[in-house]
Amino acid sequence: MAKEQQKAFHHRASLKQKNKPFKRRFATKNSLRDKSKGRTQRASVKGKVLRKHSRADRRNAVRTEQRKKRSELLTSTRIFTGRHRAPKIVAVIPLCANTDTSRIVRNLFECVDESYDECAGTTRVLNVARFKQSIQFVEVARNVLDILDVAKVADYMVMGVSADEEVDAFGEHCLSAIQNQGHVGVFPVVQGLDLVAAKRRGDVRKSLQSFMTHFFPDADKVYAADSATDLQSVLRMVTTQAPRGIRWRDTRPYMLAERVEFDASAADPQVGRLAITGYIRGANLSANRLIHIPSFGDFQIEHILAVPVAMEAAAGAAIEEDDEPVEIDRADPALQDSLVAANEPDQLNNEQTWPEDAEMDAWKTQMAQMEQQEQEAERANGDRVVRVPKGMSAYQAAWIPEDDDEDEDSDSDSDMSDDDEDMDGEYSDAESMASDNAEQEYEEIDAAGANSVNNEADDQDEDLLSAEEEAAHLKAYLKERERRNRDDAQFPDEVDTPMDRQARERFARFRGLQSFRTSPWDPYENLPLDFARIFQFENFKRTQQRVLRATQSAPVRVGMRVRIVLQSVPRDVIAQENAGRPFVVFALHQYEHQMSVVHFTVTRSADYEEPVRSKDPLVVHFGFRRYTVRPLFSQHLHGGATVNNVHKFERFLKPGEISVGTMFAPIQFGTVPVSLYLPTSHDGALPTLVGTGSSLHANPSRILAKRVILTGAPFKIHTRGAVIRYMFFNSEDVNWFKPVQIYTKYGRVGHIRESLGTHGYMKCFFDGPIKQMDTVCMNLYKRVFPKWNTELWSEHNQTDEQKRQWIGPVVEPSVAMEI
Repeated sequence: MAKEQQKAFHHRASLKQKNKPFKRRFATKNSLRDKSKGRTQRASVKGKVLRKHSRADRRNAVRTEQRKKRSELLTSTRIFTGRHRAPKIVAVIPLCANTDTSRIVRNLFECVDESYDECAGTTRVLNVARFKQSIQFVEVARNVLDILDVAKVADYMVMGVSADEEVDAFGEHCLSAIQNQGHVGVFPVVQGLDLVAAKRRGDVRKSLQSFMTHFFPDADKVYAADSATDLQSVLRMVTTQAPRGIRWRDTRPYMLAERVEFDASAADPQVGRLAITGYIRGANLSANRLIHIPSFGDFQIEHILAVPVAMEAAAGAAIEEDDEPVEIDRADPALQDSLVAANEPDQLNNEQTWPEDAEMDAWKTQMAQMEQQEQEAERANGDRVVRVPKGMSAYQAAWIPEDDDEDEDSDSDSDMSDDDEDMDGEYSDAESMASDNAEQEYEEIDAAGANSVNNEADDQDEDLLSAEEEAAHLKAYLKERERRNRDDAQFPDEVDTPMDRQARERFARFRGLQSFRTSPWDPYENLPLDFARIFQFENFKRTQQRVLRATQSAPVRVGMRVRIVLQSVPRDVIAQENAGRPFVVFALHQYEHQMSVVHFTVTRSADYEEPVRSKDPLVVHFGFRRYTVRPLFSQHLHGGATVNNVHKFERFLKPGEISVGTMFAPIQFGTVPVSLYLPTSHDGALPTLVGTGSSLHANPSRILAKRVILTGAPFKIHTRGAVIRYMFFNSEDVNWFKPVQIYTKYGRVGHIRESLGTHGYMKCFFDGPIKQMDTVCMNLYKRVFPKWNTELWSEHNQTDEQKRQWIGPVVEPSVAMEI
């Protein structure tokens, strides 16, 4: 009995505590990491059976990947092999003023014992029999536009530098521009290295190599132009390596023209057909697509002819001459792209009440009577000449009655009779001065609206400002822009409520948003008429994939030497080819001629410090096309678009930030580089680069919201309430903006409760107490739209000053040797 009681006894452990376990629903990251202990568990793929691959399966996968890469390499190099191969394009670009490109090309020919043709112009083809390759050298002058055009189509670039002269500012600008638009393989070649002392040659090479590596990290060696060994190394790498392509360029057909012929039309000699001969590169071409010629626009293709040329002789035969051209594709009128770039909006398509026939007849009768009365009045006043004070318009002169001069005489006589004798002397002096200057103070004007005595050109000349006044106005304008830019940086989007105008009228087009990211905003609400002229895709990405896939089945293959015949081309196009400049053309994809709302990212250049405002005129290099535009800038969201696709409008292009530019422009498939320049050089020497970026997809539903911040100051503060003033100046405005949410710069959020008095004081409540130093703000938003002001930038339409900024200084070879 005692033992049973002893067993039943249990002493409660006072030092052992058992807490209730935490019933967590989700495991934390730390707990999952500790539980896994480094192991990773991959989720099973739905619809696939996972099995362990054997060694043979892994080997087959590696071989398949190798075959795929080898096939891609053969495809990219196939056009450069064979008897009818296409030559590799090598652009020879001078970076120094004393660089002689023709001498560099001559040395490249002589290092492989080939003859150099002096009369071949700026384009020469070198057949390297040792490597069974052909190289087409293109010598470029010191012109930024020519250098950029050749760099877009080149397979390699030879940068000519000097051993006794540094690369000038023009050369550095060209390197930056090439770097922005994408580049291929680069070979720096230095001239005059043999004239440098032997002890300094190594230092010169290291200095030039360090300079070129800054722009092109792959350029790890500098070659001497006077060394046959170095030039043979350049030719060996050019012929044996596969060219590194440019992604945005290789998705479309392009051509460097070898020969351009113009056939004038019988009806209009200034317009005719243009035949362009060259090799198709990049992608396949169809005659139904359009061809873009820089500075001239887009043109339709009439037909395409094949004109092959054998680069080497066949076995036991001589080199073949040009065969007879064979037509391989002709444009189909039903499938050919149209030159219509914009829709014609129907302004009568809106809802309206059409008047009755009786009302229309009554209005016509009334309009006819009004026109008859106006014609009679013009005939009555047509021969009347009125003498009026100088500066009075013809409209004012028409209201002067005919007996006005008599009234003036009678009035003046009565006034003179009433004057005192002491004032007679003053009146006599005034009359003598008036008689002397009568011709200057008065003029005779035809009552119908034309001057019969004085010439209108004299008045226009007087309205023109002098050079000093024009400079003063320009200085004041630039100072005002600088002040606005500074205010926008310190107080972004803050505006003062006008005191002489009601705020609900001043901000009638603005609205309040509870959440800038999630509040709904209809993208098709109150659109301007220009949006009826553009094109929009239901799914831009899907259309882009379909269009790019269609180039694979085009009849004109890559690597073929063809002759493209364009129709309705102006005669001015042939002048560019006759000037010895490179002639480059690009083919457009389907729909790329139509206008839409195009967006692009842009980062402001650090070298340009002047303010850049939205709607400022700029020259944009948009891939292979150039436009004169006035873009709008907005914020760029790195995480993607907002829920409502609303983006804040930026008044100025801010340095160090990525912004988005918006403009009306032709549609562009794919991502292309974008460069912004001023229309006229800032310093008068070089083109001024404003910013660089890349294109985005065309999206007319992207909303650009201009923000306006109205600010007020606390007058009296209670626990959570406060009396705010200086945001509005009448009670009607307070009641009008009462539903809009307000906030403070210190993070409090509130709303307007009621208006106090008649001077704009209002009682507000916040989610917490505010401070006396705080500022109360209200955000209002309005959608802004780009203007229809995009024009094709044409070099031949520029002034001499604007053309001069694209051309760099040149030193003749003879002068360079004397230096």
